[in-house]
Amino acid sequence: MSSDDGALEAPEPETEESDTPGRGRAGAKRRRPFSRARGRSGHGPRDGRDEARSDTEGPATENPADTPEGAAGKQKALHPHRLRWGLLAIAIGAVVAALVTLSISGFRSSHGLEARNPGAKPAGRADVAFGSAKSGDCLTWTDSKTLDLNKVNCSDKHLFEVTADIDLSRYPGREFGPGSAFPDSLRFGELRDEHCVSAAEAYLGGRLDPRGKFVVGMVNPGEPGWRNGDRTIRCGLQLVSATGNATQQAVGRVSDNDQSRVFDTGTCIGINQNLPTNEPVPCGAPHAYEVMSTVDLGAHFNGGPPSNADQDKFMQDECAGAAQEYMGGQDALINKTLTIFWDNLDARSWLAGSRKLNCLVGKGSQDGFATVTGSAKGDILIDGQAPVAPPSSGRSTPAPLPGAAPAPIPPDAPR
Repeated sequence: MSSDDGALEAPEPETEESDTPGRGRAGAKRRRPFSRARGRSGHGPRDGRDEARSDTEGPATENPADTPEGAAGKQKALHPHRLRWGLLAIAIGAVVAALVTLSISGFRSSHGLEARNPGAKPAGRADVAFGSAKSGDCLTWTDSKTLDLNKVNCSDKHLFEVTADIDLSRYPGREFGPGSAFPDSLRFGELRDEHCVSAAEAYLGGRLDPRGKFVVGMVNPGEPGWRNGDRTIRCGLQLVSATGNATQQAVGRVSDNDQSRVFDTGTCIGINQNLPTNEPVPCGAPHAYEVMSTVDLGAHFNGGPPSNADQDKFMQDECAGAAQEYMGGQDALINKTLTIFWDNLDARSWLAGSRKLNCLVGKGSQDGFATVTGSAKGDILIDGQAPVAPPSSGRSTPAPLPGAAPAPIPPDAPR
């Protein structure tokens, strides 16, 4: 198969807004990467709760947190509730903007992948793979421009898991009849939404995580194949890369995978105009935050979806411990004036089987995220300047617990 225009593109993921507003998040969208990250600043276990949250698609916007500088008592700026309403709110707004772009332009194409058939040449393996692919088959290719399709075992690396093959010629009317015009990108996008979203839901028994790492895709027969009378589209699922292009290799069927959209430990996510780009970059480059660990909520919560409050309580301790281990001690977070934060899993993601969240470290600014250069495990710059650790005398000292103080020594007791 060859490409007519060399512009083979990946399908666009579902980007519709959540129908359930984020709780108390001033309209924060729950389906965006970084819609609501939970955060907490500086020192070890905190007294109150700070948050900032993240989604697989985007964030919403609220008042940013003050910039943390110094620390009399508790760290000033990245105060718990301010982070919740500020830092993540801003991230959420960024996500929303990104989603709007996606909904208009798709990842790279609104109509998905095209299996192009040169027509005059005899059918090869790619033509056979496309023409015979059915629900449950897994496909791969080596050249995204020619889309040289091959069927592979789903336990091996693949790029597309077929959820349905749909013959459009069976539909009434002349739109897909003999001699009909090849649909444009907009129409193919509509066909994907009309047929492939429901096909994916049915294929997975309703267990598709709308905020997860897999997106609904489609392969059409390409214009040459269409001219030759092929009206079949293949709906499928693809693994989303960090940049949104659905070209990552998956191993195993989607139904056997945790669909959580998490990054590997040590990954740094880029920054643009004080907002995360969702694009991994070297930690030596400017970035918004760094991934310290991945937490499996399924190891702690059984049964139905845990509330956000319960997730926060659990993630607070997990991420505090991750920060100490990742950064090399309890004081590192304070000395570098950084903040830890995390996402939440909503009920839909939980019911789809997603269980994992990332613990993240970064720093908020009045405009969203501060720009960090260097790994949090070593020396860093924040907005181009080395962080200034608060004086020891300015750090909060936890009040002793009732009964924890030593009993007073009687005046007549021997010393």
